[in-house]
Amino acid sequence: MEHSSSSSNRNNDQVSPVASLYNGIIIVIDLIFLFIKFWFRTFVELYESFTTKERDVSNDIILITGTGHGIGKELALQYSALGATIVCWDINEQLNLETVKLIKSKGGKAHGYTVDVTNREKVLETGNKVLTEVGDITILINNAGIMPQHEMLKHTEGEIRKVFEINTIAHCWMFQAFLPKMIENNKGHIVALSSIAGIVGFKNLVPYCGSKFAVRGMMEALAEEMRLYSNGTSKIQFTTVYPYMVDTGLCKRVKIRFENFLRLLKPAEVAAGIISAQRRGISELTVPRYMFFLNSFLRNFPAASSLLVRDFFDSGIESDM
Repeated sequence: MEHSSSSSNRNNDQVSPVASLYNGIIIVIDLIFLFIKFWFRTFVELYESFTTKERDVSNDIILITGTGHGIGKELALQYSALGATIVCWDINEQLNLETVKLIKSKGGKAHGYTVDVTNREKVLETGNKVLTEVGDITILINNAGIMPQHEMLKHTEGEIRKVFEINTIAHCWMFQAFLPKMIENNKGHIVALSSIAGIVGFKNLVPYCGSKFAVRGMMEALAEEMRLYSNGTSKIQFTTVYPYMVDTGLCKRVKIRFENFLRLLKPAEVAAGIISAQRRGISELTVPRYMFFLNSFLRNFPAASSLLVRDFFDSGIESDM
């Protein structure tokens, strides 16, 4: 009796040839439709990347972290010149106030808050204060960061923790502070500053590279989460930016072989590139733009071959010790 029952179950588990053929046809049809939709979306995106105009930001309230100097300060000044209301966050009260005063002296609208972005309670508390005193943040730019530069084994425990707390974990606190309102309004744009060191590893920057690689992953995952939880109806946008070495004072000892091709960038030009990408809804951008394509191209080849190209350009960061 047991033998008969076992034989019956095996027969039931077997798929008939007709069912197998049907399933095969369905998969082939799905693949054909995927192929068509894939190339259609590819051509549409390429077309839009060249034709999309930069949207108006004059009615936006833009919060930028790290506005005391460098890229953050330039972002604040340039967005203000476009008519936006700027909310400046920095741990350095004096430098932050100078940025606010400079914006106001040019007729712009700015509000300054002294915040340690690694302190979750302070971020949430000040975030609520901003929402009450200024209004809903429509563009959030996570820019604050630090970059100690020396060999991995010479980094202290405190230094490593601080790199990740400022460069990576602070993004989570900013998400938790301002994303709920964006979801409620189904409107907003989050911009994150990663780095070329977030797509390529560099010597003397091991913790920094790790923190910036993590930013890329978080932004990609958050965008996917918003897309799936909203069934594709979310209008919140995400942009991750990967600047090359920038003359902000963070890059203390730069090594560049071909300065005309891989020169040290100015904060103003990087800020302009970030603003243009945000206004056009570009999801990922390297500054200069060609570096993203160059990296993607080289990663199709064996690692040893890519290293030959890296050695040829011979550029990077020397130890600050």
